[in-house]
Amino acid sequence: MLTGYAAAHRHPVNIAIHLVGIPLIMLGVFIALSRVEVQVNDFSFDLAQLAVVGLFLFYLTLDRVFALVFLLAAFPVAMLAAWIGEAPLAAYGSVAAAAFFGGYIAQFIGHAIEKSAPVIFRHPIQANLAAPFFTVVEVFKLLGLREALFLRVQRNIRERNRQSTEH
Repeated sequence: MLTGYAAAHRHPVNIAIHLVGIPLIMLGVFIALSRVEVQVNDFSFDLAQLAVVGLFLFYLTLDRVFALVFLLAAFPVAMLAAWIGEAPLAAYGSVAAAAFFGGYIAQFIGHAIEKSAPVIFRHPIQANLAAPFFTVVEVFKLLGLREALFLRVQRNIRERNRQSTEH
């Protein structure tokens, strides 16, 4: 999965756009989800917080370190979303729509620069579930962390490209 994502996200401008666009999309979704509170006994939480925990648990199956960093980054986004969600409908709805649609427009611009189709067209559910995870992965790559993993991914991409030119 990481090899497929990395192969479609190689242009530095596309990567930079994704580092902004994906969190914007998350913010837009989280604003809407933060408006729905769930009460279980004396414990109260909103659906944005539940989404963060759910994604974290899913990401744990992929990589513990990336999952933990996601959790540390996503909870502040969920908290910001809840704060924005306290505003009147016109205000929070406008911010949520601008963040969500603006983030997606940015993604499409990035892929036009990359000259590759966004993964959302081929695998919409996978793309939306995996995008926040891959944002964390890109930050690690930019910081030069876990280089052995990224070297292995680059080898996999070269092998995939070599096989596709042979067929």
